[in-house]
Amino acid sequence: MSIIDDSPTAAGSDPEETAEWLESFDGLVEARGTRHASDIMGSLWERASNRSVEVPRPQTTDYVNTIAVDREPEFPGDEEIERRYRAWMRWNAAIMVHRGQHPDIGVGGHISTYAGAATMYEVGFNHFWRGKDHPGGGDQVFFQGHASPGMYARAFMEGRLSEEDLNGFRQEKSKKGHALPSYPHPRSMPDFWEFPTVSMGIGPANAIYQAQSNRYLQNRGIKDTSDQHVWAFLGDGEMDEPESRGFLQLAANEKLDNLTFVINCNLQRLDGPVRGNGKIMQELEAFFRGAGWNVIKVVWGREWDDLLEKDVDGSLVDIMNTTPDGDYQTYKAESGGFVREHFFGKTPATKEMVADLSDDQIWNLKRGGHDYHKVYAAYKAATEFKGKPTVILTKTVKGYGLGTSFEGRNATHQMKKLTADNLKAFRDLLRIPITDEQLEADPYTPPYYHPGMDAPEIKYMMDRRAALGGAVPERRTKHAEVHLPEDKAYEVAKRGSGKQQAASTMAFVRLLKDLMRDKKFGNRVVPIVPDESRTFGMDAFFPTAKIYNPGGQEYLSVDRDLVLAYKESPQGQLIHPGINEAGAVAAFTAAGTSYATHGEPLIPVYVFYSMFGFQRTGDAFWAAGDQMARGFIIGATAGRTTLTGEGLQHADGHSPILASTNPAVVTYDPAYGYEIGHIIRDGLERMYGGEHEDPNVMYYLTVYNEAIAQPAEPEGLDVEGVLRGIYLLSPSQTAGPKAQVLASGVSVPWALEAQQLLAEEWGVSADVWSVTSWNELRRDGVAAERDSFLHPENEARQAYVTEKLAEAQGPVVAVSDYASQVPDQIRQFVPNDFATLGADGFGFSDTRPAARRFFGIDAQSVVVRTLQMLARRGEIDASVARQAHERYGFDQNAE
Repeated sequence: MSIIDDSPTAAGSDPEETAEWLESFDGLVEARGTRHASDIMGSLWERASNRSVEVPRPQTTDYVNTIAVDREPEFPGDEEIERRYRAWMRWNAAIMVHRGQHPDIGVGGHISTYAGAATMYEVGFNHFWRGKDHPGGGDQVFFQGHASPGMYARAFMEGRLSEEDLNGFRQEKSKKGHALPSYPHPRSMPDFWEFPTVSMGIGPANAIYQAQSNRYLQNRGIKDTSDQHVWAFLGDGEMDEPESRGFLQLAANEKLDNLTFVINCNLQRLDGPVRGNGKIMQELEAFFRGAGWNVIKVVWGREWDDLLEKDVDGSLVDIMNTTPDGDYQTYKAESGGFVREHFFGKTPATKEMVADLSDDQIWNLKRGGHDYHKVYAAYKAATEFKGKPTVILTKTVKGYGLGTSFEGRNATHQMKKLTADNLKAFRDLLRIPITDEQLEADPYTPPYYHPGMDAPEIKYMMDRRAALGGAVPERRTKHAEVHLPEDKAYEVAKRGSGKQQAASTMAFVRLLKDLMRDKKFGNRVVPIVPDESRTFGMDAFFPTAKIYNPGGQEYLSVDRDLVLAYKESPQGQLIHPGINEAGAVAAFTAAGTSYATHGEPLIPVYVFYSMFGFQRTGDAFWAAGDQMARGFIIGATAGRTTLTGEGLQHADGHSPILASTNPAVVTYDPAYGYEIGHIIRDGLERMYGGEHEDPNVMYYLTVYNEAIAQPAEPEGLDVEGVLRGIYLLSPSQTAGPKAQVLASGVSVPWALEAQQLLAEEWGVSADVWSVTSWNELRRDGVAAERDSFLHPENEARQAYVTEKLAEAQGPVVAVSDYASQVPDQIRQFVPNDFATLGADGFGFSDTRPAARRFFGIDAQSVVVRTLQMLARRGEIDASVARQAHERYGFDQNAE
């Protein structure tokens, strides 16, 4: 149902009066132009609303350019020169991918995305995107991942990359030293790419939170980012990803007018049309407008201007409005004659409108995304608009200029190479000075083209970049000095909890609070909590650090009289993304890479329900690792049995395993506050101490909500063991058969209880080891094996855990509040007989003791398993193990 009543009486009861109003409006447009008419209409809408006159605003406009011809600014560059070197870039980008299809290589690649988007990128490169040497600090540009060949081609023209580099496309190891990753991967090209974007949906999310982070830096007085702009280049198919649309409201709520989305609407996703039966540009216009964004559509090139001016009865616009995307795609895969018949031929008026145009002229009616003037006008309007973020919807043809085998075809995304005829036609279209003989000499290695750095076109291009502040993209890692906390900041972690009990979550929060109080360091800490601050005991931060809100707190807080009242402020330190883990990781990524993006290090500390971390947002953490984020990830309320009242979906039994798959994540499962203190200190020194060879890591700590006795740091603590993953916590003082109990996190108290039961009731001497990181012990072991494999001439290095347990006698029982896969990671490196107790399977709601007995991981389970292993070794009688099994009631629960 239309939102506007189109019945005969809707226009008014007096047709003559209505006609006079319409005539008056037309006269206003003709006399004063569309900009003035737009201002008048805005005032009328506002007055109508104030007078309670209901005039619904449609969420979509006609399928034409938002910016009228008379409002287009003059194009400031030399379009002919820019067109020439843009053609060279398009050629080199395609040839780079084509060369990668040599039978001896066959690495794939994408030709069509950049071919269709080259104009949009070049307008930005030549006139808008500021480099890092710009006085304002430079812009951040999130490039569409599949368009990376175009960025390499431009860098080649600029002299930043060589021909040998281009030949190393997608051959990062075999062409080491002259290699290019397939997509924007900062970890692979740390001086070139800034933002990884090819995991679709992550780029839009990260761009929004990057814009927020820029404002956060500004509002907190850390850096002036007022002249920096964030650009995100996206695909219309990519906008189907929930992450692509899920954060639009944040950008609107925070009035992030330092952000522009440019959506390349080529109407195609990877396999076919985005909306074959619909219109994706109209859909996106309504969606973004409804979310509070400024929307600019660039639908048609300048060749359509005269036709639209002649469209006095609206017939052409009506056809534009009603033609579905599937037909638009088909038109660009056919011919001018086909378009004449099937598009313009829909009405006599539109057919007559193009009667004087040849089929070639009709074919050359370009889409707006291929027109320098239209794109420039949109970019200029976006950068000048205030109060809202802007989205520019640009209509293009995927595979533009590559010939009929590519343009608009459903299979275009998967097409990697050009035939000899494709190459010749593409060369002719772009006017590349390469002969047929050169193309035919070797069909797999057609030549690149570069006229030399002294060519006037190249000088013009380089002058434009110099005026805008240098190369884009570029990543720099030089940053302001970080004054790491002094010893005093860690004292609270060493003291323990005295006579009281405290959860490791609380031990961590107390440490974090003291770190934030450090005068030289504290302002760089960025706590990020998705609406669970009170759960984690972090509400104490509200009145002091405050919650970041660029609009401040305009309401009267309901808990204003409480000591821990909710406080929002533009200078707030705590980022509160709401119930939004994906947004929290995006905020973490922006803060954790600020050392490179802005040269101002921030220390993000993202605290969340451990179950909702790597399981829900693992892809975003992988992108954070690719972007070389630094910071701390705190999986609170960790473990499968510590939160059993909440039930299955809150019971984390596997996050360390998921985290282990990310090479940039260093995972710990500490039991005590003093362990946490040493781990946090080690992390800060690794990230910003300036001595570690790999500072680009994220430390993942699991902490628990179960209160236990927190001991003070013991004298002579094996700090190296704490940091590397294992240390002897409690050697047994009892004589008897020997055993070793390895435990982590919340299971350490059960291990100590088991140690006491084994000694007092069964005469067994069991040592207890605190395993602070099963993951790091495994990584070390695997690294030792690989070192031996690569260097057989050297004496084989032992795994650290093997060394630590070298003199440990008896069987090993490993226990944790996680699935057995977590401790099982080290099985191959333990020289002793080895058994694992783990919380395998789904979680459920019950008491902690009941859940631990069900999984077989409580203290009594450790005792029974230890006795069974000793009996198997013949060190005690088998009847002892059976007796313990019966005494502790396991026979009653046997399934």
